[in-house]
Amino acid sequence: MDFQTGFFYLFAAVLLFAAYRVITARNPVHAVLYLMLSFSQASALWLLLKAEFLGITLVLVYLGAVMVLFLFVVMMLDINMDALRQGFWKHFPVAALLGGIVAAELIAVLWVGFPSVPVSAAVPVPTEVSNTHALGVLLYTEYLYPVQVAAVILLVAMVAAIALTLRQRKDSKAINPSLQVHVRAADRLVVVPMAATRKSEEPTPAEEGKA
Repeated sequence: MDFQTGFFYLFAAVLLFAAYRVITARNPVHAVLYLMLSFSQASALWLLLKAEFLGITLVLVYLGAVMVLFLFVVMMLDINMDALRQGFWKHFPVAALLGGIVAAELIAVLWVGFPSVPVSAAVPVPTEVSNTHALGVLLYTEYLYPVQVAAVILLVAMVAAIALTLRQRKDSKAINPSLQVHVRAADRLVVVPMAATRKSEEPTPAEEGKA
């Protein structure tokens, strides 16, 4: 067994363990951390398969953005785990049935195997360039217009998010930092002179008669 096969079994074992802990961890924060570990191991498997673009995309998109967002959301929300576990055994038969169907389909596909591609229809793979370079050339030549449309949509979404964040809201309590810097103590604090002690007023004869 060479070192590449050894790394494959190592990453696959850690991936299976992390995926198992995602669905069995009681703490949702721990589940998200195990999910991030499983994504990292899947990225390592992509790198072993010489799919560098997919591995780097998995790390940048899921680990760098999506899972960090999930982690912050889970940590900020006060999730009541007791309320979530109340209907576990009620929905367990349906979940087990669906899981068994999915497992049977995967086993059937792996057992039968994939059909072999005819030699005449096989596309030659260039050896002088990497698959990332070949994918980039394909995206920016044949699929140039879909890539530009996706870029425009993302740009519009980014501009809309910035516009919604920077708009003036009436219910916002944000203060302009320039006003805080140029503020003077005389504008915010007024010292009022007051006597240290004050004599009590003596009651008038009318008030004494009423008493």
